[in-house]
Amino acid sequence: MAELATIARPYAEALFKASGSDLGGTAVWLDELAAIAANAQLQQFAGNPSVTSAQAFDVISGVAKTKLPDAAKNFLRTVIENGRLSVLPEIAAQFRTLKNAQSGSSDAIVYSAFALDGAALADLSATLEKRFGRKLNLQVELEPALIGGVRVVVGDEVLDTSVKARLEQMKVALIS
Repeated sequence: MAELATIARPYAEALFKASGSDLGGTAVWLDELAAIAANAQLQQFAGNPSVTSAQAFDVISGVAKTKLPDAAKNFLRTVIENGRLSVLPEIAAQFRTLKNAQSGSSDAIVYSAFALDGAALADLSATLEKRFGRKLNLQVELEPALIGGVRVVVGDEVLDTSVKARLEQMKVALIS
């Protein structure tokens, strides 16, 4: 996927520079547009040669739940007209990376076997921030296959304290 990253980089950097002090607001609408653009049916519709750029823009902006600011509309038009709609999720990912680098934080996905309440999530967040040495933007996803515990993914680092991982370690130790 290096090609997508190469294509997305200039768009993400330009949007980052143009956003100025409203990085949070830009991230919100960019993530929504990326989620819409990732839809396979929309990709097929937009890729149809008989569909104009204006029609694709109208469909996407009509599906968006939030009211898109002018900057978002202009950015979306540019992406569609340049035939880069399929790259929009990668643009959003690179934009988040740039935003996180500026704020000194990282995105983290916490896979948990059970739902975490507010107090448990706050405690886990403090522990993980100390462990990884930076502020983390946590996103929790349920994964019952873990049986218990959590698996945390921060960039390319993984911290797996789940019951499933411990059972796998015991299995390897017993077999060898």
